[in-house]
Amino acid sequence: MPVKPTRPLLRALLFAPLTLLLTGCAKVSGLGFEEGLTSVNDISLSLWQGAWIAGAVVGVFTLILILWPAVFHRAKASKGEFPKQTQYNVPVEIAYTIIPFIIVAVLFYFTAVKETKIVEKTTSYTHEIKVEGIQWSWQFAYPEGGPKAVVTGTPAQPPTLYVPLGEKVRYTITSNDVVHGFWIPAFMIQMQNLPGVTNYLEFTANKLGTYPGRCNILCGRNHAQMIFSVKVVTPDEYKTYLETLKASAA
Repeated sequence: MPVKPTRPLLRALLFAPLTLLLTGCAKVSGLGFEEGLTSVNDISLSLWQGAWIAGAVVGVFTLILILWPAVFHRAKASKGEFPKQTQYNVPVEIAYTIIPFIIVAVLFYFTAVKETKIVEKTTSYTHEIKVEGIQWSWQFAYPEGGPKAVVTGTPAQPPTLYVPLGEKVRYTITSNDVVHGFWIPAFMIQMQNLPGVTNYLEFTANKLGTYPGRCNILCGRNHAQMIFSVKVVTPDEYKTYLETLKASAA
């Protein structure tokens, strides 16, 4: 004998996922990223969280639409009563065309706004660091330390990028061979190193520590070894590091 679904089951199916989403809105998880780590995190994190929330909402409603005929029309199907068969449904087809378009348009708008803020060039930066991608490592140059204040890594000895805490740095990003990707995952930052093109990125690191970086664009045989470290130090330690580079180049 078929079991007829009850109204409490219907309400649970509809409102339980929504309740879980709403109760989590007071403090939304960073979903793998830390808040306040850099000035870029402060811009990007809300977009990252919003995209996941939008995806969760769409997923919940899609699940409901899938389970609705599977669960609540089970009794009718068991009696041989099938819903009316139609060749098409114009309102439904219009809806599932327009709704995805609106979702993509909204995500595109917020992405464009955030990206514009992240790649904005200013004259208020305190330091400049040149980042050059090479097969298969990185070269970091510090103009403040003089023309020889350059650190060149190798796959066997990955370099360390020193960054001052709380001070804006402009990164001049280039490549001398193929396309590379300057990527610091924890900072929510990625910028391409393009041959013959100079890209710029400005941000402020707000927390001391050492963070992994790597190339995230397939650039050749040893791409997987194209890694580096980012070490955020105090402004005084950064000055000391520049003096060390000057002394070693003398």
